[in-house]
Amino acid sequence: MPFPILIDALDLMGTFVFALSGAMLAVRRDLDIFGIVVLAVAAGLAGGLVRDMLLGAHPPAALADSRYLLTALAAGVTAFFLNRQIERVTKPVMVLDAVGLGLFAVAGTQKALIFDIAALPAIVLGILTAVGGGVVRDLLVTEVPRVLREEVYALAALLGAAVVVATDRFQLPEGPMVVAAICLTVLVRVLSVWRGWQAPKAPKPPKPPRTP
Repeated sequence: MPFPILIDALDLMGTFVFALSGAMLAVRRDLDIFGIVVLAVAAGLAGGLVRDMLLGAHPPAALADSRYLLTALAAGVTAFFLNRQIERVTKPVMVLDAVGLGLFAVAGTQKALIFDIAALPAIVLGILTAVGGGVVRDLLVTEVPRVLREEVYALAALLGAAVVVATDRFQLPEGPMVVAAICLTVLVRVLSVWRGWQAPKAPKPPKPPRTP
């Protein structure tokens, strides 16, 4: 599959999955159809919009191509009508979020490399693409964004983005490595929740002694 077509495919899949995670979170918060659609669009499109604006890709793909908005809207409608069936999956929002994280981390890094961005900034853009939609989604429902919580989140996206950069650097087979990068991101994210992995924290300063 040619590189631009592959990126478009990953972008659209990531848009749908992240939009569905946003819509399911809206359903859990008992929002109406308008709130469900707003969270779906925000979660599905925010990461790609940030990536394209930083790359100088004008207009951003999410605004230039109506398929992105239609995909996010379709995810919102899907959650509205099929949320009971989706809820049967264990932790559906977390699972959808993990899949979207992997898809967007890979797509964002690949697009950055096409724009001749160096390896480390390309990884950063891949992470921003992956976490951007989730950050906006969580803020809209007044939650602390997952990327700032204890669970491993950005690290999972970093690993997937690093695999993409290594694939480009060493001219490895593109298709299998893309699948490997997505699977690695999803696996690390899901395992981090299941096993309770946490990112390192700074030691807290000792409490000052009480004055008599």
